[in-house]
Amino acid sequence: MRLHICGARGSTPAPGQSFVRHGGHTSCVALAHDGADVSLLLDAGTGIRNVSALLGGHPFVGAILLGHLHWDHTQGLPFFRAGDRPDAQVELYLPAQDGDAEATLARGFSPPHFPIAPGGLRGQWRFHGLTEGKHRIADFDVLAREIPHKGGRTFGYRISDGTATIAYLSDHHPASLGPGPDGYGPYHDTARELADDADVLLHDAQYVAAEWDERQAFGHSTVDYAVGLAEAAGVGRLVLFHHDPARTDDEMVVLTHRARADATVDVVAAAEGDELVLPTGDG
Repeated sequence: MRLHICGARGSTPAPGQSFVRHGGHTSCVALAHDGADVSLLLDAGTGIRNVSALLGGHPFVGAILLGHLHWDHTQGLPFFRAGDRPDAQVELYLPAQDGDAEATLARGFSPPHFPIAPGGLRGQWRFHGLTEGKHRIADFDVLAREIPHKGGRTFGYRISDGTATIAYLSDHHPASLGPGPDGYGPYHDTARELADDADVLLHDAQYVAAEWDERQAFGHSTVDYAVGLAEAAGVGRLVLFHHDPARTDDEMVVLTHRARADATVDVVAAAEGDELVLPTGDG
């Protein structure tokens, strides 16, 4: 399995010279089977614009899994060139809501908010409400579980190609379940089910401990929580994700160094353009 970081910011894009290394685009991760084109996308923030270059002129044929419907995870959809062309074939999944999936997405993606609605995208697009549980999507095994995050139903995902496994909890507010061992939230059963023994865990790390008192009600996690969960779950590598839009590259270097200092797990910070070739194993 190949994993491409196409966008790693949270909340809003972050343009400018201070954000070049880790990138300014919002959340999007692209997955490909070995030797094949990218076929599964996790979220559709502005980073989805980078997926087209990975496809080398080919149309996108595959699936998009949205963790939830906040702007920073959907805003890139109409700007996804490889998906907005007559020969594209896209299955889009979002956490099941009370209404139709396409109509739900159109509430924030249609006039007067945007010139077209989802049905105006070219190619063959189909929209699905995803339930919790095990699914087979784009030839990957996908486990979807609801995780706490403010402002709408949110899923975390565990994805395997049969040889390697990743866990993706891009927006996660465990503190809403209680303080946990360190005041940042418990390592609750759902988080552990998604993360346990994964080769790679991509996890919300928007805040540092010094910001927590002011921002703990905003719906995200700290770097410390992400490290603690990764250690408890026995993951192979933790990828800090969903960086605060004001966090500069220099600050990211300090943050990552501190996270690694006492960690018993390999820790890296997601950077736009990074590619991970996941190891084989039990996953």
